[in-house]
Amino acid sequence: MTAFVHTSYPRVHPGVQRATRVLGSLKNLVTRADSARSVAIVLLSAIVSTVLVIVNQVIDTYTDGHLMAAWIFMWLVAFSTIALLAAPIRRTVNGFKPALKNWAITRRERANDAKMWEVALQDPRVMSEIQRAMSQE
Repeated sequence: MTAFVHTSYPRVHPGVQRATRVLGSLKNLVTRADSARSVAIVLLSAIVSTVLVIVNQVIDTYTDGHLMAAWIFMWLVAFSTIALLAAPIRRTVNGFKPALKNWAITRRERANDAKMWEVALQDPRVMSEIQRAMSQE
């Protein structure tokens, strides 16, 4: 007696599907995090963290049981640092934004020129077009 077994196996592995979804989410996160505001926030948090570590080290050496006062002083320093440095850091990051955009455009143009040159080295018609365009300038 012959019996046919029809099994339906998935064509794509579920782990691969999850990995592609995770990579897509990371790509979206990176494109959203590319703004000047997020860079300013990260820079500000790094500076505040550094200031807090320094203040904590200073407080640990000078406090003799006055932990509440030291804690209040540390958070006062943290919030004042955030208040004082938020606007200058945002202005600095916004100042770098056009420079980074110009750098990316220049890099893209150089890559396109290099690709075109590689094509021109292989195809004499493209090379003649480039020579004609350079002679007209």
